[in-house]
Amino acid sequence: MKHLITIAFLASILSLPAKGQAKYQAPAYKPESQALYDSIARMDSTWEDSYNNCKMDVQEQLISDDLEFYHDRGGVMTSKKLLIEALKNNICGKVTRELLKGSIEVYPIKNYGAVEMGYHRFHNKNEKSTSHYARFVHIWHNENGQWRITRVISLH
Repeated sequence: MKHLITIAFLASILSLPAKGQAKYQAPAYKPESQALYDSIARMDSTWEDSYNNCKMDVQEQLISDDLEFYHDRGGVMTSKKLLIEALKNNICGKVTRELLKGSIEVYPIKNYGAVEMGYHRFHNKNEKSTSHYARFVHIWHNENGQWRITRVISLH
């Protein structure tokens, strides 16, 4: 019985937050604007379909000329032309993207567009492999009613 009391006491101490720390949880996400969320979710779906099905014309429409693409392993790319070529030569027919359902968060950027954050993973058809889910960030600019991706942060 003495050992059970000691174990219960130690378990209660170990479950306490460290001194000065409080237990925090991220708040549940709720879109500030459901209409904006729905628009960006549709755009993400359009992007994924174009990526997965080699619709290069759609990808060219969705990517801004003012592109900045930050890839944790590949570095920085600022050329839309080079990105389109890389997608065509290295991704088209070889790799598909899968969005983690329910992971998208969308936040407005006043007088510009929106930030989209979420998790996705990739399936490599040639290597028959699937990556783990990783965080991404897309900055969408609404240019005269046309949504375009201007910034990408892709993490693995």
